[in-house]
Amino acid sequence: MTRLVLFDFDGTLVDSAPNLALAANRQRERRGLPPLPYEAYRPHASHGARGLLKVALDMDSSHPEYDKTRQQFLDDYAGDMTSRTSLFPGIAELLDALDAEGLAWGIVTNKLSYLALPLIEHLGLAGRTRVIVGGDTTGYSKPHPEPLQYAARTAGFACEASLYIGDDERDIIAGKAAGMPTIAATYGYCDPASAAQWQADCIASRPIDLHPAIRRFA
Repeated sequence: MTRLVLFDFDGTLVDSAPNLALAANRQRERRGLPPLPYEAYRPHASHGARGLLKVALDMDSSHPEYDKTRQQFLDDYAGDMTSRTSLFPGIAELLDALDAEGLAWGIVTNKLSYLALPLIEHLGLAGRTRVIVGGDTTGYSKPHPEPLQYAARTAGFACEASLYIGDDERDIIAGKAAGMPTIAATYGYCDPASAAQWQADCIASRPIDLHPAIRRFA
């Protein structure tokens, strides 16, 4: 029986793509390039700086200016993370329902802690979560299972009594490797057709679908 529900953050609980796109376009602006439309960035929002800089500048980690540009992107994002970011519709109600049912929940994200924690606080979630694990909390990031295993240990639950929900294939890989049931959230940034190939235990195509999906394992 699941007693701990763990969530990815960006693209699962939170629609952060608008502010991430702003930071990505700032890198184009710095180079005298016109902004790209928001729709170009949204499918890559769960991939962090790596995915967004690839879209914005066709720049990957092999580029000699990648590290400098990545840090500038992160600095720009840190300067404006909240103006256009919110919980997905229905997520607040879901978390209220989990609290009412006595199910502990937490957040495991690849977002660096210095970015994740202020945003989690801003959204009013910090005082409610049983555990928060950032991309630099354990020295590993998903798809490695250690962030999920660490979250379960810290919250006082066995992995087999925990559940992981995410919107990227690496979330499902990590959850399976940690021995947790998994739910793929396809309402955020991922391609639903691709998500169908991840072999998650369940797929939630809308936030409202998450609660009955969680109840299958709780």
